[in-house]
Amino acid sequence: MKPFPDSRHTSQSPDRNAMRDWPPVSVIMPVLNEERHLRDAVSQVLDQDYEGPIEVVLSVGPSQDRTLEVADAIAAEDPRVTVVPNPTGRTPNALNAALAATRNPIIARVDGHAMLPADYVRTAVETLEETGADNVGGIMAAEGVTPFEQAVACAMTSKIGVGNARFHTGGEAGPADTVYLGVFRREALERVGGYDEHFQRAQDWEMNHRIRETGGLVWFQPRMRVSYRPRPNVRALGKQYFHYGRWRRVVSRTHQGTINLRYLAPPAAVLAMFLGLVVSPFFWPGLLIPGGYVVAILAGSVLTGRGLSTAALVRLPLVYATMHISWGTGFLTSPPGLSKPRPEAEKARLQDLFED
Repeated sequence: MKPFPDSRHTSQSPDRNAMRDWPPVSVIMPVLNEERHLRDAVSQVLDQDYEGPIEVVLSVGPSQDRTLEVADAIAAEDPRVTVVPNPTGRTPNALNAALAATRNPIIARVDGHAMLPADYVRTAVETLEETGADNVGGIMAAEGVTPFEQAVACAMTSKIGVGNARFHTGGEAGPADTVYLGVFRREALERVGGYDEHFQRAQDWEMNHRIRETGGLVWFQPRMRVSYRPRPNVRALGKQYFHYGRWRRVVSRTHQGTINLRYLAPPAAVLAMFLGLVVSPFFWPGLLIPGGYVVAILAGSVLTGRGLSTAALVRLPLVYATMHISWGTGFLTSPPGLSKPRPEAEKARLQDLFED
């Protein structure tokens, strides 16, 4: 166990929680175009069932709605809320800007539209102390309203849709490669230098990898369950998963050995179906590959879609196909130019720049 410096444990007391000091927590929120959800999201943070101090730092990007006005109004109403600018609008830059404005020993990363359960922070702090982990996080609980969103929520909690990632599908508490959002020890973030601003997507996975590479522990805690609203249509879902696949390949280029069969399945399926269609005019059995995929998706939808309304169930095969094909295509077409320069190459580039 790694207690925090200002935590006082009284394990002999029957009411341990009532007899201890809870460490202060800083909640950092990257915010962009969140006018509709921001006030509720911040309220759920400030209303946590947590007896220690909580502050919120909103890092606001150049939004196309009234997000900045809403953020400023919230900060004016409550001294626990601070607003900092994020001119780039990019998530990792926002997180680092917010982190720089904090001083507390625990940092919780929360999205501007996340809906936290009341015991989220308390559970996180207890888990950090009990496990000695550097980062703890829980389940990305997708919940849809429209039939399409309900189909996406089903797919995002199914191994057919997202593989065996526990922060999607659930499972037992324990060590993990990555978790949803995350509540960190500040010392761990400082040890790895915060979020790598090169990664427009997959920055959470990439930083958790660096935490583990430097000897830290990332812990999955299923009691930390955060509601998540899925993308509302095929176009938005396809764009989301295309960029997931594209940037996951960038991570794999940067950190050798971090790719596995779960990540290779979608690009392999896309490539196989493409080749099957290409050869089918000359060799008709090539159609068996895309045909087999369609049959598998339809069967998988029947198995995993139990409990869905008819309107959601008929959309589920389309959702699975959109997620798989978009992710796989993004992975296959990820341009080498997106890769992060290796330290030697970056040093040489800067030397050439200064010499010029």
